[in-house]
Amino acid sequence: MDLVDLSNKPKILKKLEKDGVRNVLFTDCLKQRDESIKKLVPMVLEIIETSNRFNREENRNYCLMVIGVPNVGKSSLINSLRRTNLKKGRASRVGGEPGITKAVLTKIQVSERPLMYLLDTPGVLPPKIESVETGMKLALCGTILDHLVGEDVIADYLLFSLNRLGQFSYVEKYDLQEPSDDIQHVLKRIAVKLGKTQRVKAITGVGNITVTIPNYTAAAYNFIRAFRKGELGQVMLD
Repeated sequence: MDLVDLSNKPKILKKLEKDGVRNVLFTDCLKQRDESIKKLVPMVLEIIETSNRFNREENRNYCLMVIGVPNVGKSSLINSLRRTNLKKGRASRVGGEPGITKAVLTKIQVSERPLMYLLDTPGVLPPKIESVETGMKLALCGTILDHLVGEDVIADYLLFSLNRLGQFSYVEKYDLQEPSDDIQHVLKRIAVKLGKTQRVKAITGVGNITVTIPNYTAAAYNFIRAFRKGELGQVMLD
């Protein structure tokens, strides 16, 4: 929840409840100690024991699977549970891009009493994304590898979203004079400010020359990363 505007919490809960999702916790796995993480094991235990499918009185240990879209923080959640309940270090590798977890790992203990294990899993997405805009939102949030969509395409959609929502913090951050809907202009300013340039050969009538031009791909990557790190303000993608 470190990247969420918590003023939208009631709206999020209402939407989840409409979709049949209850027992929701807002967690911040970057904190050394998070109160919601402490509530997770007791909540899961209660859900299991009150379920009609639970009929294993002779076996008091639990093994659960952690599922979610790519890059949502499944491995970070497991590591946070271990840190909170067992005072142990991380057991699952984490990273800022989708696809870090590539296979279902062995059982990872996250609690002693009750004895509870979790299985980390690769991220999953629906086999068919319902619309292009939904796909762009997923790409913007980092659930799809950037190069599969195109950094420039994602950056263009990000700029469109920021302008539509009136989030103009990028103007000051990248020394623009005013908001712009021209992604090439914005990326050029980002490249100049950050020194992201590249040298290319140009063929002329009198021979080849080397010129320095803005590195638009590097600028787009920086723009997208700034958004994902919360540096461009909180954005609610409905």
